[in-house]
Amino acid sequence: MMGFSPFGWFSNIMFVIVPFIVIIGFILVFGIIIVRSINGVKQWKRNNESPVLTVDAMVVTKRTEVHNHYHNTATDNVHHMSSSTTYYVTFEVPSGDRLEFRVRGSEYGMLAENDVGKLTFQGTRYLGFERVRS
Repeated sequence: MMGFSPFGWFSNIMFVIVPFIVIIGFILVFGIIIVRSINGVKQWKRNNESPVLTVDAMVVTKRTEVHNHYHNTATDNVHHMSSSTTYYVTFEVPSGDRLEFRVRGSEYGMLAENDVGKLTFQGTRYLGFERVRS
């Protein structure tokens, strides 16, 4: 004959709640991935439908975002670290509006604050900046 366990009800509830929480977690993760993918495709389509504009602009500021990634291998207890850098440049147009674009590292290195020139873009897509000699 089995004895009474005061935690029996707890283990029964856990067999119901934990799978429910895991399923909800998977649904949330895949939902976020799907929504982000759809938003990315929409932005890409809007950019393609936008006209290519070239305007007078000045480089106002530059910034970077550095992301560090740490990896641990299960064997030999070896740790790996990698990083990636995203580059942004903010331009000001004659109306006073400011536009920030993500740029390649090589482009970022060639631009300096207070550079004046012609900014070419399409929607939120940076296409180039041609410095004007003064």
